[in-house]
Amino acid sequence: MRKVRKRSFAQLLHENKQELLNDKEALDKLEERLEARMSREEG
Repeated sequence: MRKVRKRSFAQLLHENKQELLNDKEALDKLEERLEARMSREEG
């Protein structure tokens, strides 16, 4: 019983980590797009 629980917890951690990494990549892309739009409006 305990092994199953431990493994699923590790899987949850891994999934959370992957989601955070994906979110960071998405945020970086959004930031780049915003910066590009702002620099275009300024110039």
